[in-house]
Amino acid sequence: MTTDIASGAAVEAAAKELRLPGIREHHLRLADQAKRSKDTYLGFLADTLSLEVDDRAERRRTRRISEAKFPRQKRLADFDLDAAPTINPATISTLAAGNYLDSGDPVVLLGDSGTGKTHLLIGLGMAACEQGRRVRYTTCAQLTNELNEAADERRLARLIAKYSRIELLIIDELGYVQLDTRGAELFFQVLTDRDETSSIAVGTNLPFSEWSQIIPDPRLVAAVIDRLTFNAHIIETGTDSYRLKTSRTKT
Repeated sequence: MTTDIASGAAVEAAAKELRLPGIREHHLRLADQAKRSKDTYLGFLADTLSLEVDDRAERRRTRRISEAKFPRQKRLADFDLDAAPTINPATISTLAAGNYLDSGDPVVLLGDSGTGKTHLLIGLGMAACEQGRRVRYTTCAQLTNELNEAADERRLARLIAKYSRIELLIIDELGYVQLDTRGAELFFQVLTDRDETSSIAVGTNLPFSEWSQIIPDPRLVAAVIDRLTFNAHIIETGTDSYRLKTSRTKT
């Protein structure tokens, strides 16, 4: 008869070989729990596999959040909607469910500095990560710099293909830095590659009528706006500083 020690060692070896770290770590606890509750073999097996599924989902969520490269972690639940009266709570709730990602719809947040755009963008990204989605956060300046470097090094196609695998590309701070013609064209190339297939969420401090201030070519301005507004969820965060309002409520 196989001893418990030998059985435990066999489970650990098999779990390592099959890459089942949850079972490897918790099999003794689950076996002891099943023994005390007089569980059936089938019940013990179901509990063990369920633990591995849950553990794998949690590790995927953690990995997705790390890969997204958020500057900090913000959640939608922590956003004080009472301090942002221009934002419809139902819209945020709908977006949090993630259905827009299935159809590749864009999200555009328009509002002055300090009105909560970055918090909402990161919150949407975190929600998507927790659903197992691939997400990447970047600023407009960072993205265009990365694209320019890739073009110089003749690896632009690989970089755009990499971004095409991202289910939610978050581009923050559109409007703070003027794009040159090449940067604007590369930015548009990313939008075109994702058009109606993968979602983009953008945060900008400029109304659409003023995007000519950051994109030099009028035709390109129109094309970029067309890509970002077709089937888009457009949220106006207003002009009153969300940060100032929330800091006042804490004092």
